[in-house]
Amino acid sequence: MTTNSAPTGAKTANQDADQAEIAALPARMIKTWAAHDADGFADLFVEDGTLILPGVYKKGRAEILEFMAAGFAGPYKGTRVTGQPIDMKPLGPGAVALISQGGVIPAGETELPDTAAIRASWIVVKRDGQWRLAVYQNCPRNRPE
Repeated sequence: MTTNSAPTGAKTANQDADQAEIAALPARMIKTWAAHDADGFADLFVEDGTLILPGVYKKGRAEILEFMAAGFAGPYKGTRVTGQPIDMKPLGPGAVALISQGGVIPAGETELPDTAAIRASWIVVKRDGQWRLAVYQNCPRNRPE
C-alpha cells in the first residue's frame, strides 16, 4: 500500500503544479500585453496555435506575432488587458480547456468598460514540458443590444 500512496501523492502534486501553471496563463498574457511584447504574446502559443477574435483568425506563431505587433503599434497602442480564469476542464492527458473573463482596457482608461468585456476559451496543451495555447478564442461578454 505504501508504494501506491507515494505515486498518488506525487501525481496530486504534479496535477496541482499543472493547474497552477495553466491558471497562470492569463497573467502571462496580461504581462506580455502590458509590455506590448508581440514576441512574448506569440510565445504563449504552440507553433501551430490559433488565435480567434471577432473578425480575426490567425494560425501559427508567425501570423499571431505579425498581428499583435501591428496591433501594439496601432489599435492596441497604450491599451492594457485584464482577465482571470473562471473555469477549468480537463480534456484528456496534456489538454485542458480554460474559460476566462476580462477584456482590453482602452488607452487612458483605468477600468474595463462593459462594452469591452469578453469571455474567452483557451485550449491549453502541454508540449515539451510547458503549457501553451493551442487555441484562444474570445467573444463579447454581453449580447449586443
